[in-house]
Amino acid sequence: MNTHTPEITIRALFLAVILAIVLAAANAYLGLKVGLTVSASIPAAILSMGILRFFKNSNILENNIVQTGASAGESLVGGTAFILPALLILHYWKEFNYWQTACISLIGGILGVIFSIPLRRVLLEDKTLRFPEGTAIGQVLQASQEGKGHFRELVHGGIIGGAISLFQTGFQLIADNILLWFKTKTIVYGLTLGFEPALLAAGYIVGINVALSTLLGVVLGWLIGIPVASYYAHNSIAHLEPASAAIHLWQAKIRPVGVGTMLIGGLWTIVLMFKPIVSGLRSSFASLAMIRKSGYQALPKYERDIPIHYAFGLLFFLLIPLYFLLAYFTQNTILTLPMLGEAGTLVLFIVFALVVSFFFSSLCGYFAGLIGSSQSPISSVSLSVLLLAALLLLGIFNFVPEFTSTDHQLLIAEGFTIILGTLVSSACAISNNTIQDLKAGQIVGATPWKQQVILILGVIVSALILPAILQLLFQAYGIGGISPPGRHINPSQMLSAPQAMLMANLASGAFRHNLPWHLISIGFMIAVVCILIDYLLKPRGMRLLVLAVGCGIYLPLDTSAALIAGGVAAYFVENTLRKKQHAPAEAAVTSVNAAKQRGLTLACGLVAGSCLMGVFLAIPFTLAQSTDVLKLAPAHFKNIAAILGLISALSLLAWIYKTVLKSLKPPL
Repeated sequence: MNTHTPEITIRALFLAVILAIVLAAANAYLGLKVGLTVSASIPAAILSMGILRFFKNSNILENNIVQTGASAGESLVGGTAFILPALLILHYWKEFNYWQTACISLIGGILGVIFSIPLRRVLLEDKTLRFPEGTAIGQVLQASQEGKGHFRELVHGGIIGGAISLFQTGFQLIADNILLWFKTKTIVYGLTLGFEPALLAAGYIVGINVALSTLLGVVLGWLIGIPVASYYAHNSIAHLEPASAAIHLWQAKIRPVGVGTMLIGGLWTIVLMFKPIVSGLRSSFASLAMIRKSGYQALPKYERDIPIHYAFGLLFFLLIPLYFLLAYFTQNTILTLPMLGEAGTLVLFIVFALVVSFFFSSLCGYFAGLIGSSQSPISSVSLSVLLLAALLLLGIFNFVPEFTSTDHQLLIAEGFTIILGTLVSSACAISNNTIQDLKAGQIVGATPWKQQVILILGVIVSALILPAILQLLFQAYGIGGISPPGRHINPSQMLSAPQAMLMANLASGAFRHNLPWHLISIGFMIAVVCILIDYLLKPRGMRLLVLAVGCGIYLPLDTSAALIAGGVAAYFVENTLRKKQHAPAEAAVTSVNAAKQRGLTLACGLVAGSCLMGVFLAIPFTLAQSTDVLKLAPAHFKNIAAILGLISALSLLAWIYKTVLKSLKPPL
């Protein structure tokens, strides 16, 4: 790559900012709807090449800068939208406060970029890390240079995904699920099928291993757990309809089991990563010492990070707003301690936030290299951080005679724990994404410090727009069972915010000592068994992902069902590709990889289009204060809508299947 090839240009900056906003909005909706986000780097790269190709002098490094900045929006959403809505669920907030939300996500996001600087060199030089998504992004960018991008598939997927979501959520002519629940005198049984295009496509992206692990969680939680729980609680649910009874039992008896499974899964992940992270940090600081000795100018441009003294300077500068942010949340509260004083207490929490953020950012960066950023355990990291923060607060309370555990004091403690968790989670999510983008930049010959600068810009833009997006979605749909002030929204139409609900339950239970430990303990045992099974399966090339099992127990069934269907479709696609390609080895690998990428691009388009439509529909829903303002479905249309929903789901999966197979080159 020519050393004079421009990277940061005005058009690249403008495009990165626009895509960061759009992709942040789409993933905010998806994160609140189903508790997951989809990596925005590849869609951003393809959109960038599709737009920049209209400029004669555009280049691959500009494309890389665009996707780097744009992906920051999706990452910041993953760190913020998963946890911060817990403040609404806990009734700590009545709505999203703009400046508080922006400051929390901004400080956490920039911390993530800073922490990734000393980690970049050691992680990218670790030959055991394959960086599947970062490598894929680099390959997509290289393909764009050769005119082989999949811009058309991304656009077609976006249009179809958006159109189906419009007919599902807006016009309500197509159902997004089917409830098939039945009840005897003592038992509730059945299932729910989900048809949302974003979920079907997300399942296709994550693949069969995640799908099968999630299916096991569904079997344990819904197909076995609900009937068993209904047998012992049949008197209390006798007055409920079958579907309502199933939802009630799931929330009261099954979800805590999923919490236990996810907690042990997250802790086990961290235990496995402890030794590699410590070793990596030692190598990282050794490399930094060598850089300081020889100077940055001696390095080739593709090895130059933001100078470390600049990074430390920015870090110390961030400590000032971080101190005042935490002081704002603790003023005139229980955290004014006679022993340490308020200032000493705040310093303690700042040190906690920095140390924990750096450790877990290292963990997430390592995972980005090991299995890709989309599969990194951000949720389990967030759970672990909340537990650590709660334990720290509870330990401090032992030295506070004035702490009387009133409801107000407990609420303050819960809210402060959520805020600390959001800061750390945002840092981890950005660090996780940054390492992936830097790997893609390494492949195409980009300058690391320029990518790091554009990531900071992406964080700033996303942090400023994210509070408005969250508030818009809250006003339109409600979040986690909480309606906006002055309105009552049917819980079935709300954004379920499963991750935020989990965080709220964990924080509340930790301080109020009312966690259902007997149910959580069942989840512990399930996780241990899954870990043992995974240990036995791993040498055979198969995996049982304990976190995915926990999600199958914890998530709503229509969400899990759609994810499973998409993952099974991905399996059939890959299996068919292996059987149909008979070209010579090298040509076969190239053709099959291109076909797979086409299918993934189409699925990314479906996710983006469906989620963006959800954001667009939030505007009329908010203005009319009703989710039925665009409804066209006549009375008694429910059965027909359900049939149309099933047809639309099967058609989408068939479309992906045919698109992938048609893209295969004929055998040579």
